[in-house]
Amino acid sequence: MHTSTPDGGPALFRLVRHWSRQWAPDVVERFAEGAPTWTVPNLLVIQAVDGATAAEVTVADVAHQLGIDRSVASRMVAEAGRDGFVKRSTSARDARRAVLTLTDAAKEFLAASQAHQRQAFEALVGHWPREDRERFAGYLSRLADEVLG
Repeated sequence: MHTSTPDGGPALFRLVRHWSRQWAPDVVERFAEGAPTWTVPNLLVIQAVDGATAAEVTVADVAHQLGIDRSVASRMVAEAGRDGFVKRSTSARDARRAVLTLTDAAKEFLAASQAHQRQAFEALVGHWPREDRERFAGYLSRLADEVLG
């Protein structure tokens, strides 16, 4: 349903609901044929590690990024580690903590995911004038930076 007056809040949440059900499974389906470990949980962990702002990324950071319980994040990180996407090492600051880093395989999966996201954006707004696409992309980036840090 489209109203004649722009109403950003409901429009935003309609899009969030749509994409939260669509994006990750779509990415995994498109790329998983040759890579059976390219799963939604692994992609979420990879994106969380990549998006964390801490100098040393931990399971707690992944839990925070994904908005899930630390024990769930720990299981997801363990799976991503078994599948070769995340390496654990000992923290230089605190020997009791494990620091997470992405492997080359994770970076390949992340790059494929981001390429898909760019294609999805272009499919949605590619018919808009270039200036409008760039402005909208800038606003989306600004919103993500303000909300997610």
